[in-house]
Formats: sequence, C-alpha cells, structure tokens
Amino acid sequence: MSASSSANVAATLKSLPADMELVLKVIPMPADCNANGDIFGGWVMAQCDLAGSVIPARFAKGRMATVAVNEFVFKQPVRLGDILSFYSKLVKIGRTSITVTVEVFAERFHSQGEYIKVTEATFTYVAIDDNGRPRPIAG
Repeated sequence: MSASSSANVAATLKSLPADMELVLKVIPMPADCNANGDIFGGWVMAQCDLAGSVIPARFAKGRMATVAVNEFVFKQPVRLGDILSFYSKLVKIGRTSITVTVEVFAERFHSQGEYIKVTEATFTYVAIDDNGRPRPIAG
C-alpha cells in the first residue's frame, strides 16, 4: 500500500471517547446528500454547531451565539445510513466566551459497533444579552 493510499484508510475504533460527553446522535437522510451520494459538508457543520452549543448553554444560562469556528476538519466522508455520534468537551471558559471541541464518529450501516472518526472541530460561543452584545458568563 502506498503512503498516499494508507493515509486514506480510516482507523476503526471499538469504543468511543470516555473523556468526552455524547451530546447528539443523528442519522443523515437522503435529502442531506450531495450529487456524489455523500452527506453535504454544510449539513455536518450545522450538526456540529448544534452539538457544540450543548455544553456552553449550561454555563451561559441565557442567549449565546457562535462567534468562531476555530478549526474544522473533515477526516472521512459521511455516508447515507451512517449513525453519527457527536462528542464534545469543554476547552476554555473566558469572561464572555466558551470554547469546546466536537468530535464526530460514524457507525457505518453495515459495520455497526465499529466507529470511524469523520470530523473534528473547535467552536467558540459568546454569551449575549437581549441586544446581542456580549455579557459576562455567570459564575
């Protein structure tokens, strides 16, 4: 196997992260596919943003907004029929902002019980007031 083809082989995992929290589980549908039959990257990004907001919502205790997608890496395609598990972990709490990582694992339709990391991302959310301005996170 050449170096370039070995880089495309995904590591199959038998377990999911124990140091992160499962915040979302979803199955993409046919309407979420692109012309190649894979799931739209934008759909995956939207799901990651939803998953990423779960932990910050506990601290923000009110309105918040996504202010940055610090990193977003598509590691493997997401396919129709995959069961996606979104895991998140707190990275940092600032005065008005909260940063989290999100890792997405696919359980392929024909190999359930085995997982492949398909996406990883880092998001920053900011607590906002009724006028949309940053506000301190209640401690």
